[in-house]
Amino acid sequence: MSPTLRTSLAAAALSLAALAPAGAQVAAAPAAATAAAPDAALLARARPIHERVMTLDTHVDINPANFRAEGPNYTQRLPRTQVDLAKMEEGGLDAAFLIVYVGQSPALDDSGFARAHEQAMEKFAAIRRLTDSLAPGRVGLARTAAEARRIHASGRKVVFIGVENGFPIGSDVSNVKKFYDLGGRYLSLAHNGHSQLSDSNTGERDGVWLHGGLSPLGRQVIAEMNRLGMMIDVSHPSKQSMMQTLELTRAPIIASHSGARALCNHSRNLDDEQLRGLQRNGGVVQLVAFNSYVKCDPARDTVRTRLRQDAIAELRREFGITGSRGDSVRTQIEALPEARRNQYLARQEDITARRYPADPSATVRDFADHIDYVVKLIGIDHVGISSDFDGGGGVDGWRSAAETINVTAELVRRGYTEEQIAKIWSGNLLRVMERVEQVARELQAAAARD
Repeated sequence: MSPTLRTSLAAAALSLAALAPAGAQVAAAPAAATAAAPDAALLARARPIHERVMTLDTHVDINPANFRAEGPNYTQRLPRTQVDLAKMEEGGLDAAFLIVYVGQSPALDDSGFARAHEQAMEKFAAIRRLTDSLAPGRVGLARTAAEARRIHASGRKVVFIGVENGFPIGSDVSNVKKFYDLGGRYLSLAHNGHSQLSDSNTGERDGVWLHGGLSPLGRQVIAEMNRLGMMIDVSHPSKQSMMQTLELTRAPIIASHSGARALCNHSRNLDDEQLRGLQRNGGVVQLVAFNSYVKCDPARDTVRTRLRQDAIAELRREFGITGSRGDSVRTQIEALPEARRNQYLARQEDITARRYPADPSATVRDFADHIDYVVKLIGIDHVGISSDFDGGGGVDGWRSAAETINVTAELVRRGYTEEQIAKIWSGNLLRVMERVEQVARELQAAAARD
């Protein structure tokens, strides 16, 4: 493929990145030369701090195809991922939650649960293959906060496992323990769509809700997660579900990848009431560098996005492009005869760049505005960092794990101390994890006495 075509296809995929499902492998565009890039003097101040603290990203999606023993895999610098071990080493990203994400079928039935469970097991196996056989000398699987610190101290990268969407649990609560035993250390009860466990934030689009928050089964799952020592993630469930979770849980909770709704009014972000509830609970919000959750204007963006979607959909129908994911769309575009392919790309460029252009991308500075806002609202002990890389995440200046130091540099520029930066990057999340572990021990001891 020619460099020109490759660039055009990557741009085409990125123009619709906000529409991609979590877990979609989207090529990262090169960061523009903007004010997001720190100067040499600032980098010189930030680098020693960056090297001393443990940098932890709590949400990185994966494709199991990148974890095979044969061929290119996660141990190398892959061309189409934002995260792999090489990029983590290059950018000083010390630790990451790799995500077991599975979408859900419209019907909440046993056949859908079984398919989702099988897909979840494939992702668990992929992550364990990385830590157990592909690169045990470079990376280790952490099941506890203490284990994470030991792995980090050894000079290896730290991998945790997070489970995004409780749909693969099905109707069997014992699957929570199964996922925990496989290494899962957080679980969200829903994704973009109501699950058997919880309503999703997406109910705000049409005002249609399934449970009015948590389902009875979801309440059982929360109790089981508390018992096991598994963190409850509230990033995708509805606000009502989150507030009910706060009433039920015995342990602190997390929002693994959300923003401040006061700065970007999106249903995936947390409003001030939710943030204050998280503060009272002792939890942490892992603020996410996802363009659409960092910088948005819903009143304008909704109309523009719909018009762009409709125009792209019509163009794809005309050219017989039927794929729904970035990789399948690119493959079908590449397969077109050259003249027709060039015609398609020119018309797509007209739609995305001229007729309905997006605003300039959010930057690391925009992302840090969310950190500042939440620190001022609920305190520095309740703030962390996530990217949602390889699931649509990234802002100018932090488009891949290789650019992670730019986040630290921006925090230094804003006057955060090394102690504060250490809390934001990993200290707060590990504190919550330790408290969740402690609550589990207490609950299990109480059950044993009974």
